[in-house]
Amino acid sequence: MKNANLIRMFADIVGTEQVLTSAAAMSAHLTDWRGRYRGAAICVVRPRTTAAVAAVVRACAQAGVPMVPQGGNTSLCGAATPDAGGRAVVVSLSRMNRLRAIDPANNTMTAEAGCVLQTLQEAAAEAGRLLPLSLAAEGSCQIGGNLSTNAGGVQVLRYGNARELTLGLEVVLPSGEIWDGLRGLRKDNTGYDLKHLFIGAEGTLGIITAAVLKLFPLPLAVATAWLAIESPAVAVRLLGELQARFGPALTACELVSDVALGLVRRHIPGAHPAVSASPWHLLIEICGGGNDGALRDELGLLLAESLDCGSIKDAVLAHSGEQAKRLWALRENIGEAQKIEGLSIKHDVSLPISRLPEFVERADRALATAFPEIRIVTFGHLGDGNLHYNQSTSAAGENAAFLAAQPKVNRIVHDLVHELSGSISAEHGIGQLKREELLRYKSPVEIEMMRAIKRVLDPQGLMNPGKVL
Repeated sequence: MKNANLIRMFADIVGTEQVLTSAAAMSAHLTDWRGRYRGAAICVVRPRTTAAVAAVVRACAQAGVPMVPQGGNTSLCGAATPDAGGRAVVVSLSRMNRLRAIDPANNTMTAEAGCVLQTLQEAAAEAGRLLPLSLAAEGSCQIGGNLSTNAGGVQVLRYGNARELTLGLEVVLPSGEIWDGLRGLRKDNTGYDLKHLFIGAEGTLGIITAAVLKLFPLPLAVATAWLAIESPAVAVRLLGELQARFGPALTACELVSDVALGLVRRHIPGAHPAVSASPWHLLIEICGGGNDGALRDELGLLLAESLDCGSIKDAVLAHSGEQAKRLWALRENIGEAQKIEGLSIKHDVSLPISRLPEFVERADRALATAFPEIRIVTFGHLGDGNLHYNQSTSAAGENAAFLAAQPKVNRIVHDLVHELSGSISAEHGIGQLKREELLRYKSPVEIEMMRAIKRVLDPQGLMNPGKVL
């Protein structure tokens, strides 16, 4: 009866058609993108305004019902999936998709949490500005989820991750109160910077409903190249040379193993630009002033020097936007190709850039010793030290059984990451997947500080329970 009363209250707030209760209607909201987690819920509520979100939260708080905020449902750690208990309400922000304002003179945009990232990129471009947050899921992920997980992507090297791109937030607190922190200021030294509590908190402290995001001038020239290289150590050396030559104009430097590239070639039709076979690859992008031709010539000169001295084995320099797009498709479709191939054990780790080669060499060797049939798919954002380091077996049909070894695989990978002063989560968050792992690698002081913040803001523990802590 309590659930029926709650559903009626939601219907009064958002309309009957925006309260999903049937198994078929809720199904897509109860499973994560990877298919690793499936939960249950009382219902899925789809508010359209911040006031409606606040009313839904107040109703849940009064009834003592847990809430799971959900955006585009592209989480890789199960952060947006309810547990199997069926006691929670999923609060979908997908209808909160209004672009409230673009201020070109201030280089900001104000957008609601349900706006799809690609839509915001396109709106910024129409205004002659760049929203640099860019990741493979940008056609479906939503900005509220991006902020809740402190998303990174391919341009962190130059522009920073979601935290660095956010000036202000609007948040519905677990009490149902609304905090309006939508300030487009780059300097505001008036006490604690509260927005940083919610960025990366995965909806455990409140529901982000809108944000003020930084914009930048559109680059006048872009040069993109795919390099065939011998090893991650060579990649790190090339990164230093590129930064010395181009400085902040280097916007992306992506490392791809040949195993990862092979999955894209196998599963993504048309993803076959003429790139040479090589143990490792590097995708780089330079953005600057002037014109494309001049920037390509400058990059081409560096590549010629690198070929002459043997630093790189081969290079493909894009001579058009379409060619650049095809090169980027090789990188951006790795995740989708892995999903088609079958289940895998995924790691999203960050390390000091100088220690990436050591990590890859030692982790590969340790895993191959423990699991002779293992296949390791390595790719990621070399420029900011973030690797996606994923394991499966060479026989896709055996992957489900291999997942049973995840605790042992995690221990090998995460212990080495910790030894090398890295992090077990670079940009995907903690969610359900790494909650227990967090306790192993964070100090008791850090864990208690986080729990103390959680207790103050969410004393009933209703906001996305079972995630992060």
